[in-house]
Amino acid sequence: MASAPDALHQNRLSRETSPYLLQHQHNPVHWWPWGPDALAEAKRTNKPILLSVGYAACHWCHVMAHESFEDEATAAAMNELFVSIKVDREERPDIDQIYMNALHLLGEQGGWPLTMFLAPDGSPFWGGTYFPKTSQYGRVAFTDVLREVARIFRDEPNKIAQNRNSLVAKLAERARSDHPANIGITELDSAAASIARATDPVNGGLRGAPKFPQCAMLEFLWRAGARTKDDRFFLTTELALTRMSQGGIYDHLGGGYARYSVDDKWLVPHFEKMLYDNAQILDTLALDYARIKNPLFRERAAETVGWLRREMTTPEGGFASSLDADSEGEEGKFYVWSLKEIEHALGAADAAPYAAGDSAAFFAAKYNLSRNGNFENSNILNILNRLNGLADTSDEVGRLAMLRSMLQQERTKRVRPGLDDKVLADWNGLMIAALAHSAAAFEASDWIELARTAFDFVARSMTQDDRLGHSWRAGRLLIPGLASDYAAMIRAPSQYSRPPASSLTSTAR
Repeated sequence: MASAPDALHQNRLSRETSPYLLQHQHNPVHWWPWGPDALAEAKRTNKPILLSVGYAACHWCHVMAHESFEDEATAAAMNELFVSIKVDREERPDIDQIYMNALHLLGEQGGWPLTMFLAPDGSPFWGGTYFPKTSQYGRVAFTDVLREVARIFRDEPNKIAQNRNSLVAKLAERARSDHPANIGITELDSAAASIARATDPVNGGLRGAPKFPQCAMLEFLWRAGARTKDDRFFLTTELALTRMSQGGIYDHLGGGYARYSVDDKWLVPHFEKMLYDNAQILDTLALDYARIKNPLFRERAAETVGWLRREMTTPEGGFASSLDADSEGEEGKFYVWSLKEIEHALGAADAAPYAAGDSAAFFAAKYNLSRNGNFENSNILNILNRLNGLADTSDEVGRLAMLRSMLQQERTKRVRPGLDDKVLADWNGLMIAALAHSAAAFEASDWIELARTAFDFVARSMTQDDRLGHSWRAGRLLIPGLASDYAAMIRAPSQYSRPPASSLTSTAR
């Protein structure tokens, strides 16, 4: 519905259901949600479009919002010069993919927040990611960018047309499949060997930082091992899973993996937890557990499912999208500890059955905690020093479990990170399949019921006239579903009839 003339200059996000869009509903920016009305307004006023794409758990999206979108002067420049559109990339991955591809074609690495400048018809002509309010990090101040882009759009339309036409042509070329590739076993094995050579032989994953879990890559290597019987592929996957599961990217108190590590050792996470990452990691843990019964993988899988059940399952039975990195305006504040906090929380443990001296000192030694900290004067729990150390004794295992439980209980008193509780069909499909696969691999039959409940919710509440939708929240369904939604949800129920875990090494998924 088109806005009335007297309502043209306002923030229109309050009617949306996306938690990310609702985070911006009180900005002084005159945000539009993506849709025909926004494009019509850009054409009517002949203003360029400022497209801002992000998601609720994105730390740098929050930074740019606090610095610029909540700032009256910056918002005034945006409102004067642009039609500003805000998009939740999880709710509209189709839009995000188009403009992220355009940014890549401009030679930029990409990431979120995605900040793109479009002609009134929606075609891109320039963009970037995070822009600071004032010049820093080698980046130009956002208001300077706004005024210069608007000036070029107004005074040098030929430059805009040249960029736009070039980008649109390249995007169209990417979308064509006139030259399909022929990929056979030889090409797959060659690619796997090349990837294996690029991996970190000490820490696992691809060399360098940041490090992402890259589960599709790990599974690709694992399957090369299954095809070729070459153990190096299995060991490459196992090393990455092991180091991730020991590092700070894993939440050693509450379960679940963060989206990525900013360092090359998996120690310091970018603290948000995404459903789709944890689905893929859970699936890969189960895949390798079928080959070699690694008790660490069983433990991490069970703890991650516990986190999923406790924190990520909606009252309706679907799985929520993500947990924020920030709480109280600080990234990671919910998850990190000072040694003083550890000592206070575990003081009572010295009278417990497993007591053997100073519990805080025992726990600190096991989880690499120090007075000075390992992250900005605080500590991120990790067991990365276990690679070359002795395994815990059975008494130590019980004692550590008790101390972790005490710390987790203490952590519940903190302000929790925000939950993006929208339910995405594709991400739910990934987790449903992972749960079903893992239930077989780890012989945890109750996980099947968790998967079945989520599947039933998607089938019941996220379909309309037998067509799948993409996103559901607060009783509202965003339709139509995308190819990824159908692919993930088609795969999900097929996992219920998987072969026994013992035969997985010789069975394709």
